[in-house]
Amino acid sequence: MFEAEDIRDWRGHDVVDRERHKIGILEAVYVDTATDQPAFATVTIGLPTRHRLVFVPLGGATVGPGYLKVAYDKKQVKEAPSIGTDGELLAEDEKTVFAHYQLDYRTGAGGERRLARR
Repeated sequence: MFEAEDIRDWRGHDVVDRERHKIGILEAVYVDTATDQPAFATVTIGLPTRHRLVFVPLGGATVGPGYLKVAYDKKQVKEAPSIGTDGELLAEDEKTVFAHYQLDYRTGAGGERRLARR
């Protein structure tokens, strides 16, 4: 996995799936609050007048010249839970994001949220 500060340098670059089909543009990185390591990214998708941000896990992601390749296919990512371009992920919606990718979800020991935007 890449360092958190390195992945932030990729904001604005293309995000592609395993087959290198373009999904959208990297907008932000969310870290796991327990480890402070990159866990999810938001990707800008949609028509210019109707952009939205979808969530995609960064596990298994790799970087290439001008792109970030994620380990999920374009269709699954585009169907992922989303927020508006000026919205934020609510704590109660985190579980849905993890469930979409069939990933285990656990809050912190004190019930704190799992993801934080960096």
